[in-house]
Formats: sequence, structure tokens, C-alpha cells
Amino acid sequence: MRLITADDLKAALPYARLVRELPARLRAGAQTPQRPVFDLGHDASLLLMPAWSERLGGVKIVHVTPDNAARHLPCVAASYLVFDGQTHRHLALIDGEELTARRTAAVAAVAMDRLAKPEARRLLLIGSGRIASEIPFAFRAVRAIDSVSVFSPTRAHAEALVSRLTQAGFAASVCENMASQIPHADLIACATLSRTPWIEGHHLSDQHVSLIGGFTPDMREADAETLRRACVYIDTPAALSTAGDLSGLTLKDIRGTLHDLCDPAFAPHSGLSVFKSVGEAAQDLAAAEVLLGS
Repeated sequence: MRLITADDLKAALPYARLVRELPARLRAGAQTPQRPVFDLGHDASLLLMPAWSERLGGVKIVHVTPDNAARHLPCVAASYLVFDGQTHRHLALIDGEELTARRTAAVAAVAMDRLAKPEARRLLLIGSGRIASEIPFAFRAVRAIDSVSVFSPTRAHAEALVSRLTQAGFAASVCENMASQIPHADLIACATLSRTPWIEGHHLSDQHVSLIGGFTPDMREADAETLRRACVYIDTPAALSTAGDLSGLTLKDIRGTLHDLCDPAFAPHSGLSVFKSVGEAAQDLAAAEVLLGS
């Protein structure tokens, strides 16, 4: 069985490749039972995420521990086990944190590429954690991002991410006032575990908003007005029952899913758009298929 490290993933799955190859893999489909989420107390959760097809299968075990931020530890710990779709032999054990971060950012970039205006260049990034830090790199695979403004409730974390982004060639700065910054951003990406909305719809115009942090009913990154005004897309129908951002919405309020966005015939539209992602096991499997060439 292969052991695939985070460094192996970074080398094998650059965002240009992931964004290019993921859509076809995602449209191919897989069996994805709704993931169970177990409450471990102290706001910590355990998620089990299986998916399989005739080609390949995998299961991810994920611990989400928000209190780890105060311990200066990652809030997400994960491992991904890959098995053959026919023989069910275990083929590889993949660093689940890196796989999750890269596929989450790449999926957001795929959706953004379909929904954002072609000339979008200015990104407002809300959050400074593991997933948030990957978003500018993934978005740069499909848009010529020329500025990134980073907001974090902990300024030191925003400053650290700005330093990293600057070293990577971005024109990055700390966002001092999010309300005043939102109208000037073409793209807004939020990757937090917040229970209080960061984004207020009355500040928005024709931007594209990526909501990729919250995954439980009590987490919200944008207010109800944002979702009411926007053309809303979701990664999976299960998001309607698990994402607090979508509270009160039904399938008739949703313009489409990630499957629709991955259709080569998808026709983009103008105006305010939101992509809400809660993550799905099929996304991990698609990324593993790209990695292993299955």
C-alpha cells in the first residue's frame, strides 16, 4: 500500500491540473451515502466520508476541533484510505488534510470560474486557516488575481497569511474594515467556522461569493439577505439539510449544483452569485482519481 504525504500531493496535484481534471471526474459520479457527523463535545466533530465507484473507492476520517486554533494546532485532522473498486484491496493512505484543503479550494475555483465575471481580479478572503490559505492559489489557476485582502478576527493570523501570499507573488494586504472592502472586491471567499455571518447582503452588488467553511446547521458565514439576492449554487443537495447558510431555502431556491457547474455546456450568467460548499466524499474520490490516474 502506498503512503502519500502532503508534499507528494502538492507536487502531483497543482491547482491548474486539479481545476482542469476535476469536473469530468465529478460528473462521472460515485456512490456517496450521507456522511455521519458525531458530536465529540467542546464543539468538536468526527466525520466519516465514504465514496466508491466501479473504478475506485475511498473513505476519509475527519476530526474538526475548533479549539485547536488556541492551541496553535490545525483545526482539521484527516486521513484518506483508497481501495480498488473491484477487488476492494487497500491501495493507498493519503494525507487527508492536504487532500481536503486542495480539493476544497479547487472545487471553489471550478465554481468561481463558471460564475464570476471574466475580468474578476480582486479577492477579499475571510479567514486565515488551512483552507482559506489555499483559496488564492486555487483561484489564480483560473483568474489573474492581482490583489488579495485578508480579514481574520485574529489580526496576527491575517498578517502571517499576507506575508506568505506576498512571498508567493500576490499583492496582499490585511483588511482593516470588511464592510468598506466588500464593495470593492470582485470575489469574496469565506472559509471559517463562524456561527455569526461575516457577509451582509446589503453591501453586495455583482460579486461572486464562495462560502466554504460552515458545514453544520449552526454555522453561518453570510446573512439571509445575501442568499435571497443571489443566484445560489450548492455542491450537493445534502447541503440544504446541513448548512446554516442555507437555512429556510429549498431545492426550488437553488439555481444548480456542482454537477451542473461541471457540465461543459453550462452557460454563465451575470449578477450576484453564491456557491455554498459543505464538502462531499465524491470530491475526495475525484481528487484521488486524478492523483492515481484511475
